[in-house]
Amino acid sequence: MIDSLYIAWKYVGFNKMRTATLVACITLISFLPASLQLLLDESERQLMSRAVVTPLVIGAKGSSLDLVMNTLYFGDEVPERISMDAADRVWDTGLAVSIPAYVRFQARGHPIVGTSLDYFDFRGLRIADGRMLAVLGECVLGAQVAEGLGLRPGDGLVSSPETLFDLAGIYPLKMQVVGVLRKSHTPDDLAVFVDLKTAWVIQGLGHGHEDVTRIKDPTLILERTEANVAASAKLFHFTEITEKNLGSFHFHGDLSSYPITAVIAVPKDTKSGTILRGRYLSKEEPYQIVRPEDVIDGLLQSIFRIKNVLDAVISVVALATVLALVLVFALSLRLRQREIQTIFKLGCSRMTIARLIAAEISIIVLLSGLLCGAMIFLVNQFSNDLVRMLFIR
Repeated sequence: MIDSLYIAWKYVGFNKMRTATLVACITLISFLPASLQLLLDESERQLMSRAVVTPLVIGAKGSSLDLVMNTLYFGDEVPERISMDAADRVWDTGLAVSIPAYVRFQARGHPIVGTSLDYFDFRGLRIADGRMLAVLGECVLGAQVAEGLGLRPGDGLVSSPETLFDLAGIYPLKMQVVGVLRKSHTPDDLAVFVDLKTAWVIQGLGHGHEDVTRIKDPTLILERTEANVAASAKLFHFTEITEKNLGSFHFHGDLSSYPITAVIAVPKDTKSGTILRGRYLSKEEPYQIVRPEDVIDGLLQSIFRIKNVLDAVISVVALATVLALVLVFALSLRLRQREIQTIFKLGCSRMTIARLIAAEISIIVLLSGLLCGAMIFLVNQFSNDLVRMLFIR
């Protein structure tokens, strides 16, 4: 058998293009279903693990999937905004802890998550370097954001404008990085965290400017009375919050009417959660309350239905590939009749011919197995990031 393997190896090495083609075909047919299953298993683990520990999410009526994906995984689809009053309403019931979330803006491709300090306790997020949020205009980075952008406490990070030309006059805000979170292997690693008021400043709902009572330029004043001074649109607004101008930042109107995208409600117990859900069943209710676990389970069912179709397609392609490989080996035998006749004249039996062909097939299958195993190993190593890129984000 060793002699057969040696001769087969020499033959395979001599016909490099034919061997490479056969190895590639067998590798791809083996790799596709295995890697797809790995990615689906990892996506199910990531999606469900985060959904299971998030009891309830409250948001505007509409797509529950967009609401959950934006709140839990910071997806790009921003649901219709609700007001801060929705979070206060949950607190007033005394049934659950209310964690508001405003996920709308980005900074250099990473989502900016406006929330309260309760969010960090709820997710079990801890600071690895620096400190937690304390002052308006500060931000805390997820581990991968800090690593990817090369930022650390003391650096600055500028929010990205939603449009190239912002006619509303909302300028990017330069935020001060005060902390970096420990790696949690969740979407939190890819986010920039700020408090809600900082998110509202980014939107332009809060701003800071020089004291209008001390302005001497008449073109900046629309009207001046003893009780009030009205400034024009020419008044310069600060685009960075510092110790010097922090006191000038302010908000107009009732903060309970300011926008958020969702409220994470953490009930005290199962009974409290059931009672809270019952309070959002009315047709006149402007908000919806959903269990992320149910929403993600429905999403996964859809994904697995698609997988069944892909499996069927891959099976048909695999069958066609196997038939093509059989045809290739059959044609190869016909083309090698002179070689086979020579082997016969040397006194070898038909069993020897069969061993040579079996050795060739074994070598090709072994090479394909090694290559397929290496590719699956790589997919398994980076499955976490691949799932975030392909399925979640």
